[in-house]
Amino acid sequence: MTWFILLIAGLLEVAWAVGLKYTHGFTRLVPSVFTLVSMAASVFLLGLAMRQLPLGTAYAVWTGIGTVGTAIAGMIMLGEPAGAMRLGCIALIVAGILGLKLLTA
Repeated sequence: MTWFILLIAGLLEVAWAVGLKYTHGFTRLVPSVFTLVSMAASVFLLGLAMRQLPLGTAYAVWTGIGTVGTAIAGMIMLGEPAGAMRLGCIALIVAGILGLKLLTA
């Protein structure tokens, strides 16, 4: 259950990062509220996950999910480049996340 909570926290990190793009510097109400709620929920769930997981593992996995998810969302939603080198680097981040998961009880 702890890893599921961390996964949701990471996905909420993606949500607030993408939402941040649409706030236009927090000048648009709905995207701003969505972004702030997503931020708070993401950090709250990260805190819950850290009750059971080591700090370094939980934080690295949380930011890794956020990094990979945000990069993919940027490619899909915003037309950001998806070259082979960029995808390869994303694959390395995913490998690191999986490694931390496998090495943490």
